[in-house]
Amino acid sequence: MRTYGCQMNEHDSERIAGLLEMDGLEQTESFDDADVIVLNTCCIRENADNKLYGQLGNLKKLKEERPDLQIAVGGCLAQKDRDGIRERAPHVDVVFGTHNVGRATDLLGHARVSGPITEIIEESESFPSALPVKRDAHHAAWVTIQIGCDNSCAFCIVPSVRGKEISRPYSELIGEVEQLAMAGVTEITLLGQNVNSYGRDLTLKLRGTQVSAESSELVGEAWVRGPHTARPLFSDLLCSVAEVSGIRRVRYTSPHPKDLRPETIDAMAQVPEVCEHLHLPLQSGSDDVLSAMHRGYTADRYIEKVDAARRQIPDLALSTDIIVGFPGETDVDFERTLEVAAEVRFDNAYTFVYSPRPGTEAAELVQRFVPAKISAERMERLRRVIERTSLKGNESRIGHDEEVIVEGQSKRDSEMLTGRTRHNRLVHFPAQEKIRPGSYAQVRVTEARTFNLVGELLEVTAAAKHRTRIPVVSS
Repeated sequence: MRTYGCQMNEHDSERIAGLLEMDGLEQTESFDDADVIVLNTCCIRENADNKLYGQLGNLKKLKEERPDLQIAVGGCLAQKDRDGIRERAPHVDVVFGTHNVGRATDLLGHARVSGPITEIIEESESFPSALPVKRDAHHAAWVTIQIGCDNSCAFCIVPSVRGKEISRPYSELIGEVEQLAMAGVTEITLLGQNVNSYGRDLTLKLRGTQVSAESSELVGEAWVRGPHTARPLFSDLLCSVAEVSGIRRVRYTSPHPKDLRPETIDAMAQVPEVCEHLHLPLQSGSDDVLSAMHRGYTADRYIEKVDAARRQIPDLALSTDIIVGFPGETDVDFERTLEVAAEVRFDNAYTFVYSPRPGTEAAELVQRFVPAKISAERMERLRRVIERTSLKGNESRIGHDEEVIVEGQSKRDSEMLTGRTRHNRLVHFPAQEKIRPGSYAQVRVTEARTFNLVGELLEVTAAAKHRTRIPVVSS
């Protein structure tokens, strides 16, 4: 498995891996050892396209040497490019999109018998979370609460490849979290393209109808007891997930600033299990650019929402997404982005140079494209601002005792363990004893770096609960 893109893709890959294991395969990290190679793709930026087609070019020789090797391409780029993938890479056996993840093994079986196949459908057959799963981390899990997006951001192709917004039934989500907790999962991340609006489509269907006890299966008891208005259910969901026995941390991504409601901030402030970390995509600090992007808010409105959140959650950590060089962005527009970034003091930011995606409104604004050299210069200036505020945020944690969930051994130093705080900060610390991933520990922060912290272990406060699977080898 190779996955490109966001957490939604990572979650889909877990499900695809689960299906393949049920079909009798075992996962390998080497292309040379694989009988099946699955590339789960992203199409948000042009670089993702280049990575995929570069990888497919590298696999061509392997396919020629081993004709029985199967190569499958799924995900957002497959949904967008469709037959174009096999036109550019005829050695691909299976192409499937975002709405038929559950068909991966069936399509591979079909290809083995009848030859290459492309199957792209326009509506989802099921939510990915309804499928089997193979997770790399047994103590943490993503839960998809909705698919699709009803927004129309000028730069984004997600609505085209993920479809319209559809929310999962409330009781189904709580049932999944309960099962995960029983399996030892203690940290849940709720996933959606716009999690703030979860449930609005469900309550819209019920508004004006006869509400019964069974309605709580769809929209939860809080909505059934309260006013039957067409409203999002996300704050209700945060509270309900946090109430599940065994769940210690609840996170979510990604919200849309225009839909961040006061009751969601209330839940973050009042429910101990909901982490004090908010990922709130800014995209630009210029009102003119935000308007051209169709984002639905101004820079001042964004700042107001951040200030409101920090008033209730003084220890809030804030991360964001920012696009540099959107068509028509002027020097003045970019200066405003720098000003907002410095004022808001982001702890972390995912920054991108604008990449035109065919099929989006912004891709048609060719005459307004910002030269690559100017975008690169702006990106460097933005990077310096973000790294400065990130370092200051990390320095503010020196001397603090932080609860971390242990993720495992540091990739760079075998003598160090890595853990993650409630603020989603990474902490490296030495440990004399072996500590299972998924355990909770108290660590005192002793050093701050731009992208992580260093600390000393005080004590392990809770051992990992999940069971370790032991492979059974038949004689």
